Amino acid sequence: MSLPKILALLSVMAFVAGCAGPRGLVPQQSTIVEVPAKAGVPTDIRFDRNGDELWEYATGPSGYETYLIRIGTDGKVKEVTQLLTEERLQSIVPGKMSKADVRHLLGRPSEVSFYRTGTVWSWRFKSGVQPGYLAVSFNPDNTVKERMVLFDRSDGDRSDKDSK
Repeated sequence: MSLPKILALLSVMAFVAGCAGPRGLVPQQSTIVEVPAKAGVPTDIRFDRNGDELWEYATGPSGYETYLIRIGTDGKVKEVTQLLTEERLQSIVPGKMSKADVRHLLGRPSEVSFYRTGTVWSWRFKSGVQPGYLAVSFNPDNTVKERMVLFDRSDGDRSDKDSK
């Protein structure tokens, strides 16, 4: 098989894996061997301070979900977590949290924008059926300046009382 065909095949596999979710993984039962078979190729793998492997499955920039699968040192899935929720965004503390803290909490951003006043990371998400954006702006010292939830009113009918 030629190199261009191999690269095309790998690109398709990565795209399909990005669309896959962690369906069928059972915390405390599923093993590290089952994770790629059921969830596909992760968009990122990193390690926590305690040695757990953190496998991230981001569907951005156009998807609405980012799952984090935590795998313990014993090779078993500890938990499967949807990272992109309003509750997680609300736990971000301006002036106290860093870019690394936010990256750990929400996964990789779907978009990164640069302005004179600092950097803004954003993620697409859904609150119920209402699509929106989670956005976090950073100060020049890489601490959180502001956090925002912005709803896309063109994609749904959400009353003003729901956005308060």
